[in-house]
Amino acid sequence: MNVREVARRTLFGLLGASLILSGTAGGTVNSATKPLLMEGKKSLYQRVLAEPSARLYSRPGGTAQFTQPVTPFTIFYVYDRVSSGGTDWLRVGVDKHAGAQGWVRADNVIEWKQSLTVEFKDPLGQDRVLLFRDRSSLKSLISSRDLFGYSLLYEKAAKGEISSESPVISIQPKAYVDIQEDFYLVPITQYEDVFIGNEQGRMLKIASLPAPEGQVSAGGISTDAGVGEYKAGMVFVVDSTVSMGPYIDRTRQAVSKIFRSIEAQGLNEKVSFGLVAYRDNVAVAPGLEYLTRIYATLDEGTDPQRFFERVNLVQPARISSKGFIEDAYAGVKRAIEGIDWKGYEARYVVLITDAGARPGHDPLGSTGMNAEALQQLAQDKGISIWVLHLETPAGRANHESAAEQYEKLSFYPGIGDLYYPVGTGSVKDFGTALDSFAAKITTQVADAMGGKAPVVARPGGDDPLDEFQRKVDTLGYALRMRYLQKTEGGKAPEVFDAWLVDRDIADPSRQSVEVRVLLTRDQLSDLQAVLKKVLVASEEGVFSPSDFLEELQSIAATVSRDPTATAASTRVAGSASKNLADLGYMREYIEDLPYRGEVMDVSLEDWENWPAKKQLKFIHRLEAKVNYYQAIHDNTDLWISLDDGPVTGDSVYPVALKMLP
Repeated sequence: MNVREVARRTLFGLLGASLILSGTAGGTVNSATKPLLMEGKKSLYQRVLAEPSARLYSRPGGTAQFTQPVTPFTIFYVYDRVSSGGTDWLRVGVDKHAGAQGWVRADNVIEWKQSLTVEFKDPLGQDRVLLFRDRSSLKSLISSRDLFGYSLLYEKAAKGEISSESPVISIQPKAYVDIQEDFYLVPITQYEDVFIGNEQGRMLKIASLPAPEGQVSAGGISTDAGVGEYKAGMVFVVDSTVSMGPYIDRTRQAVSKIFRSIEAQGLNEKVSFGLVAYRDNVAVAPGLEYLTRIYATLDEGTDPQRFFERVNLVQPARISSKGFIEDAYAGVKRAIEGIDWKGYEARYVVLITDAGARPGHDPLGSTGMNAEALQQLAQDKGISIWVLHLETPAGRANHESAAEQYEKLSFYPGIGDLYYPVGTGSVKDFGTALDSFAAKITTQVADAMGGKAPVVARPGGDDPLDEFQRKVDTLGYALRMRYLQKTEGGKAPEVFDAWLVDRDIADPSRQSVEVRVLLTRDQLSDLQAVLKKVLVASEEGVFSPSDFLEELQSIAATVSRDPTATAASTRVAGSASKNLADLGYMREYIEDLPYRGEVMDVSLEDWENWPAKKQLKFIHRLEAKVNYYQAIHDNTDLWISLDDGPVTGDSVYPVALKMLP
């Protein structure tokens, strides 16, 4: 059984904790075939989460033919509600299609209306999250900004010295568990907006559970879970247009050096390389031959002979592309989606180019995604993007805009951008940076295999290469610490309900948790389909502003009548509609979430008053979101089937609130 399967089947303790187990709970499926709808909703069904005390009964009232314990935090659909013997009972099932399976006491489940869950940020380099016993204690601390009092609470919690009188009930474990790799659930049952200093944040009430003895701990997966060896995968994404010949040769030279070092240190198959080449749109320049091409996979890149047999075939194009910029995003996206990254704890995409990227809205581009959406897709897959930008004299006019793109593309939470500009495009300086980068990754793997403790990265200097190397060390340290915490384990705090705030109390500019919403694959498809219609209307509205509102109203009416729609809005559109949500575009599964949507909340009056340039920027961001949804939908390895079955329309993915419209 692999790590992901173990993580899904085993209950997490607090904050690395509370894993869903929504497999069959047992019992005979009975005649109830459709769950109850939430109050005021047209397509959202009532759902609850099982507490540790929950049991499944054959009938309400406790005098059952059979009873069966239920895995804590199983997600149940509610098929019926009755009262028997003075106790409220729910008829439940784990599937909205298969019917009810039995009855549970209402006081043994948690009502879960919005499918909101918490993703805890890597605590490395910042305070871990404190969990408070009640709302008032946390609100008082935030309001008073008593940082001295906070530091005392934090110090005691970090040492494990929490008394029963303390307002703090627990603290986020040191271990970081990647929600993309090992899906866990820390459901949010209540939230409240609050200001922390000058930053707006949210107080969140969460539900969580301790890990059963010998299963999963606050440190992630226990040693028995079969955590693999620490391995690094590095995929070069190389611009192979006319001007790139010397840099392609130097990349091969750098990898050749590293292979010799790998063999000398006995690290064969612990560090692997891949290579994706990209050019540009072949429809307008057929002589380019290809847009993207995978020359070597990570599997092929474990063996030097196989790797170079493939990579020696890479040659620069014989003709130029249309214009100076190229479709770099296509190459990066191919590396993210087209390479098998399973089994690699450290995942690096290294973009090597002398030109900027075609933005998502460029008609010659292929991805339709902007830098932020592509960066989020890489983050969703646990991949860091590094950019070596060759600032050649020929591209001087493009340097500034390319740097802005690549700084956003390479952003990594807690570290910043992983972007390195090579002044004048010097082949020598490029080689020095690449040699240093690859050597450091190899050293980190060697240290992990040799049992050496990770070393905190030294402060960077003023030299850009020195700062770049510091970032390599910083990320390597974080990845190795995650790996060690996965294998070492540790006891999880025993807590069920708690309050936390989504920003670092000591430094409110830092986000300590990410709020995500579990959307089904069908819901994401529905959301994308609706936004595509808005996108088309918006594009036409730039040229015919007077027809824009009428067109939106017409589309909204069509969408609301669509019998195949997954979740229509409960809002009633009318002449007084002020934004897209009021027109009826807001879907039920996102309309009550605690966020302000850039798309749904845009004022129609403001749209009409915006200059065309601002309207186009809005359209480009909307298009990037639409294409991000498509990429998530198509990456089936990202989806979680709560019944342990194959990926279907009911499989879920934790979408970050910031990526919603």
